[in-house]
Amino acid sequence: MNSRLQEVNSNTTMAELSHKAPASPYALFELFDATSTLIRVKQVMAITGIGRATVYKLMNQPDSGFPQAVKLTNSTARGAPVAWVLSEVQAWARSRIEARDQVAA
Repeated sequence: MNSRLQEVNSNTTMAELSHKAPASPYALFELFDATSTLIRVKQVMAITGIGRATVYKLMNQPDSGFPQAVKLTNSTARGAPVAWVLSEVQAWARSRIEARDQVAA
């Protein structure tokens, strides 16, 4: 188990967490369970290297394999807040790398 993860528990405050956190805000992801960590579109863009419009375009193309967003509220309005599961975004990025490697082989 990650030693940093052992130091973090449900009683850990954000102030305590910020002192334990690495310099990069994205490195904070290693402190949490990727299967239950929700990330917003800016983090999805940073992880995948694709733009906002492309994120939503891929999300609406079932054959793209891009992860579906999780609704954060019950709102049905356009622009309602959504997030993605970190592990699913990471798996999609890995699948793109694997696809590249298969073509190169």
